Amino acid sequence: MSEHPEHGFSEQDVQREVTELEGKSATAARLFDIRRIIGGLFVIYGVIVTVTGLTDDDAAIDKAQGVNINLWTGVGMLLLGLFFLAWLKLRPAAPPPPRPVPEAEDRPTPE
Repeated sequence: MSEHPEHGFSEQDVQREVTELEGKSATAARLFDIRRIIGGLFVIYGVIVTVTGLTDDDAAIDKAQGVNINLWTGVGMLLLGLFFLAWLKLRPAAPPPPRPVPEAEDRPTPE
């Protein structure tokens, strides 16, 4: 058993801790995937702008030369946000490849 006397941890303890930290890191990377953030923001803003476009009066539409710009922009933002979220669902972030564990003969022997 290869103990580290100054710390009291065995190699197995260290390897287990490294594996747990790598798993948590991969989970955090998937959680904060930029597609989730961009898609979520575009959906939220798209809903707000679409509702604004649905409730616009004639003066606001006349200001935009007869085009309900809020409605069309909101629908576009909603579609873009849904595209990002669908992309995230269909192609999730791949976990990083596992690091090779050094063989027993490759490890330095404690003295």
